[in-house]
Amino acid sequence: MDWLTNPEIWVAFFTLTALEIVLGIDNIIMISILVGRMPKDMQPRTRLFGLALAMVTRILLLLSISWVMGLTVDLFHVFGQGISGRDLILFFGGLFLLWKSSTEIYHGLEGEDEANEAPKSSGQFIATIVQIAIIDIVFSLDSVITAVGMVSHVPVMIAAIVAAVLVMMAASGTIGTFIDRHPSLKLLALSFLIVVGTVLIAESFGVHVPKGYVYFAMAFSLAVEALNIRMRRARKEPVHLSKDIPGQ
Repeated sequence: MDWLTNPEIWVAFFTLTALEIVLGIDNIIMISILVGRMPKDMQPRTRLFGLALAMVTRILLLLSISWVMGLTVDLFHVFGQGISGRDLILFFGGLFLLWKSSTEIYHGLEGEDEANEAPKSSGQFIATIVQIAIIDIVFSLDSVITAVGMVSHVPVMIAAIVAAVLVMMAASGTIGTFIDRHPSLKLLALSFLIVVGTVLIAESFGVHVPKGYVYFAMAFSLAVEALNIRMRRARKEPVHLSKDIPGQ
């Protein structure tokens, strides 16, 4: 029980928990968007099941840490560029994100009204869970590798992952409802998922893009959209820019 009084263990735990929550933002946004297409009565259960699946996926990757680290070994070379198992997962995961986000944007702008769609509970639930599982693997891979680089104690990493997922479970309902209530925010989130997919594809080719830039742009855009939402609520009418020029 010496670890309970070891400050380094607690610092590593809280640092890794915060990191897992930050790295899980894009995951929870995508899960909220996927779950939003399901019948209302199934959304909370599917959302919690998806996040629980994310937790199990990350823990299993941690327990198979030698295999995960082996994914960084080059399998073959293309034009002198080494391609590893991690690169393949990031590449196809990025393609999946691009496809899914573009499809959701098209469905929201040009597709049929969701209210007119007949609910397909069982098949829709399975399809949503399969897509969540794919996203979980893609988003979990880098976070697990990052966790291994920060902390050497597997129990601490597992505890941090469980704590982070519990926090995300508590906030997922609010985030999902807020996204569904504001279509412009949903479009913004999907646009950033396209950016994330592009970043994943770039990293699969060895082009490192600092995630801080992406998250800062996301936070700034969300802040601007939050101001727009408050302005629309206050005015209760569309905002128009004045085109009147003094003196004319």
